[in-house]
Amino acid sequence: MKKYKYPNRTLWESLTVRPIQSYADIEPTVKSIFKEVQKKGDKAIAKYTSIFDGVMIEKPIVTTAEIEEAVKLVSPELKETINQAKSNIEKFHKAQITQRITVETTEGVLCWQEKRSIEKVGLYIPGGSAPLFSTVLMLAIPAKIANCKEIILCTPPDKNGFVNPAILYAAALCGVTKIYKVGGIQAIAGMTFGTETMDNVYKIFGPGNQFVTVAKQLSTQYNVAIDMPAGPSELLVFADDTANTAFVASDLLSQAEHGPDSQVILVTTSKEILKSVEVEIQNQLEALPRKDIAAKAIENSKLILVKTNQDALGFINQYAPEHLIICSKDEDFFISNVNNAGSVFIGNFTPESAGDYASGTNHTLPTNGFAKNYSGVGLDSFLKTMTFQKISEKGIQNIGKTIETMANAEGLEAHKNAVTIRLKTIKDGN
Repeated sequence: MKKYKYPNRTLWESLTVRPIQSYADIEPTVKSIFKEVQKKGDKAIAKYTSIFDGVMIEKPIVTTAEIEEAVKLVSPELKETINQAKSNIEKFHKAQITQRITVETTEGVLCWQEKRSIEKVGLYIPGGSAPLFSTVLMLAIPAKIANCKEIILCTPPDKNGFVNPAILYAAALCGVTKIYKVGGIQAIAGMTFGTETMDNVYKIFGPGNQFVTVAKQLSTQYNVAIDMPAGPSELLVFADDTANTAFVASDLLSQAEHGPDSQVILVTTSKEILKSVEVEIQNQLEALPRKDIAAKAIENSKLILVKTNQDALGFINQYAPEHLIICSKDEDFFISNVNNAGSVFIGNFTPESAGDYASGTNHTLPTNGFAKNYSGVGLDSFLKTMTFQKISEKGIQNIGKTIETMANAEGLEAHKNAVTIRLKTIKDGN
């Protein structure tokens, strides 16, 4: 890890740069695959699944028989833990349900706000070396609570053309309506345009690599919404001299093992913590099965020593991490003043992996600094807010003059007339 001791604030911007390719570098590849999927449908999906996943699949939809067989392959212990995690995630997201808001703004003018589900949603679940069945829970559970009518799931197949059984079990458990063995750019394109086999959707959710992130952004040019630009995972830990260094190192490595383009950062006010965490990372790294992946991520990661908690907070808000862990005797200071973070974990006994799996909060979060202007996925991500109004005769009389005057000032005579004709009708007693 690169070390920075008391970096000047003029260097902070450079320290927030993530180790990812630029949009411009990736966009041509993504656009090319999008165009081919749009024109050739299933044929293009099969082509790119063969190229990127090493398996030829003509019909990408997962059958009921495949799901039933997968359920048998999941151990009772794993089923039990998935069910427990599901319960906690449901509790947290059901608590986010809000009731209709009704206000009479003026006598006779009733306005209200209600929420409606997004009818067709697409969930992207990364596969590869770490099939993220936990992400199925994080996305399908709130989609189901929101009453989305169609919940489509895409995930890449393995070399034999199968989907990880735990992914299929979680999908069936959470009410996913269709599952496709499609990953990467072609999955996002398939959900954007639809094919002979795949359904198109109105909004796409889920994390992925840099190519998936750019593909999701491109899908917005075709009237498809996305949850956020969620790319490679990242974690920032603030630790003062009250932190447990073994815990800190384990948290940093837990994110580093996601992929070589992940980034982890330690910010500390303690020279001793900086030194001991650096040593502990190397010790723990040696025992990890995904050592090679984590080691590459560690190369792009940073140890930053700052003078004060205020400096630490300033850097945190500028970096805007996906995950933020606070281990500090002054934790209330950080809780009250942090503005830019996807999800925050407080104290020595709150590992980031708790949020990844089973505490109940959602782990689909903004990365690459987007925590400055995006929220993580929640129940509202699967809902639209609609406003309604009903105006009585008394109400239109109360606000009619205001509308007429404003419309006239803007030169919109038809707007004014829509009120005037009603007021005249009331006045004439018709």
